[in-house]
Amino acid sequence: MALDGLTLSFIKEEIAAAAVGCRVEKVHQPSREELVFILRGRNGAHKLLLSARANSPKIHFTAFPPENPAKPPMLCMLLRKHLTSALLTNIRQDGLERALFLDFDATNEIGEPVKFTLCIEIMAQYSNIILINEQGNILDAVKRVDSETSSVRQVLPGLLYRLPPKQNKPDLTAKSGLELAKSAAEAQNKTTSSAILSCVQGLSPIVCRETAARALGEDKRTEFLSDRDIERLGMELESLKTVSPKPCAVIDPSGKPIDFSFYPITQYGENAKIKYFDSFSQLLDDFYFEKDRIERTKQNSSELQKLVANLIARTAKKLDLQRAELEQCADREQLKINAELIAANLYQLKKGAPFYEVYNYYTNENIKINVNPALSPNENSQRYYKEYRKAKTAEQKLTELISQGEEELAYLDTVADALSRAETTAQIAEIKQELAHTGYLKAKQKPGTKAPKPLAPMEYESSDGFTILVGRNNEQNDRLSLKTAAKSDIWLHTQKFPGSHTIIVTQGKEPPENTLLEAAAIAAYHSRARQSSGVPVDYTQVKNLKKPQGAKPGKVIYHVYNTVYVTPDRDLVNRLQNRKSGL
Repeated sequence: MALDGLTLSFIKEEIAAAAVGCRVEKVHQPSREELVFILRGRNGAHKLLLSARANSPKIHFTAFPPENPAKPPMLCMLLRKHLTSALLTNIRQDGLERALFLDFDATNEIGEPVKFTLCIEIMAQYSNIILINEQGNILDAVKRVDSETSSVRQVLPGLLYRLPPKQNKPDLTAKSGLELAKSAAEAQNKTTSSAILSCVQGLSPIVCRETAARALGEDKRTEFLSDRDIERLGMELESLKTVSPKPCAVIDPSGKPIDFSFYPITQYGENAKIKYFDSFSQLLDDFYFEKDRIERTKQNSSELQKLVANLIARTAKKLDLQRAELEQCADREQLKINAELIAANLYQLKKGAPFYEVYNYYTNENIKINVNPALSPNENSQRYYKEYRKAKTAEQKLTELISQGEEELAYLDTVADALSRAETTAQIAEIKQELAHTGYLKAKQKPGTKAPKPLAPMEYESSDGFTILVGRNNEQNDRLSLKTAAKSDIWLHTQKFPGSHTIIVTQGKEPPENTLLEAAAIAAYHSRARQSSGVPVDYTQVKNLKKPQGAKPGKVIYHVYNTVYVTPDRDLVNRLQNRKSGL
């Protein structure tokens, strides 16, 4: 899943064709390692996403820009100062190096023309986004690198920008395919794909494997390559220089994307499918969507996730202990029978015996009852009665505590699910506020300050024109289902999976079956069953919902309902969301 130099060259051409000549309208920094530039030109606006994340460094246009924090970071403010209204004049790449340079013409505070360059370096954990002035000095970077972090190359404001150290291997365009194939064949104790990767710059592992597979039929070891093999390998490498790019992703049988490339991949045979895209931006948007969402959530909510995980673990442990105690109360009826049988035979029992042998008229057999020899028969009978009453009371109390604990665990599970799907600081703040309202966190709002305005539910529009609303957290679920929705609206929720309340706004009309299925797919997508198929989704009219007294936020009960089975579809969800947004 590496964004190699050759793929980056195709992305450069794609961005340049649409964005060179556009001006920077807005700059956003959704997370510490991501930037979004809104570029506007004669052909409209483009959202350019730059990411320096270690596991997904990239640059491309995006149709799904992440939401922004309430307060922009300092780097974002610096970029706005220098690049707002700046004209993008060029995008450069040094050979097939994994770095792009975006050149801007701008004006300073007194109206004088100035030039800036924004460099994105795509190098796994060393990826970075750096703003450089026309003198070549670094103004700032997403990741500052001091001498303690690296003794080779520092990236700090005021220092002269230096290119990353170059790899000691030629790029694909520097030599003929045959020369590159011969260099690969000279590598010792390697597969052909590994040898190509170590000898040729600009190719990712999947492309190296594909090159070997197409040329040789298998990934031979270099010591077994014949002259004919080397010739075929050279022809295949040469063909990469003139390949017509076809952005595609490799999809496993479960539908999960496992890799991507700039041309069709055949090495997996029938074990994978190829999904084609109209552009590299669409490819990267689709491929990294879920990974980026999870990464943003982890980054923005790590402390809260740890708290919720600890609460769940603590509650589950307490439940296990209570259930174990309840099991010990299971023989309480035998305690009562022992007490009755001793009481019924007081006339023939004597003090000092370690057990009493009596006739059990419940089972018509003689049994032995262990007793305390120091107590009289009557005292032993009363002791069993006392243990019976104690066990009965414990059973009643434990049953109640276990029921409360199960409800608490189910509630915390819904909080964990909502937190796993939260993408913005505002959404995470609302979940934190919910935990404060329910007593799991101490409220930290300063006296005299107003609580932030609650977020609106997510909105979609079905293919039939019906509005579909989705709650973002438990408190919003309550507001949506019990206050906002009309009695005739349709309520949907995944069956036995934590997830969001979903409402079809009917306005008194009967929604078509297609709208119902689309709303069910949306409900399944906004639940823990997002990655599943055939997900059961219950639906009923809002008038059938009831809120149990004292129930946790998000908890409702219903008895009249129907169920449909759907498979979550992100493409469908995005399309219906865009319909509502007018995109």
